[in-house]
Amino acid sequence: MMRQHILVTGRVQGVGYRKFVVSHALRLNLSGYCKNLPSGDVEIAVEGHSDKIQELIRELHIGPPRAEVDKVIVTSPLALLYETSFVIRD
Repeated sequence: MMRQHILVTGRVQGVGYRKFVVSHALRLNLSGYCKNLPSGDVEIAVEGHSDKIQELIRELHIGPPRAEVDKVIVTSPLALLYETSFVIRD
């Protein structure tokens, strides 16, 4: 189990990107959150098995049809919080 912080840049707000992230995270049995940032980026914190997180990261590079992903920036692993769901935060 691990926790990663991810920042996604590009045209990722107003295109259903957060819903896309939630649906893939839940399908992969991951927990955490995603939220829009004032900068126009999307922040994601995700916990789960490393192979499932890597699968999610691959999907983040693609995004939903109207998104234009420039970068997916993954930081060093974080301390686990043992979250039990994956949600959209405001």
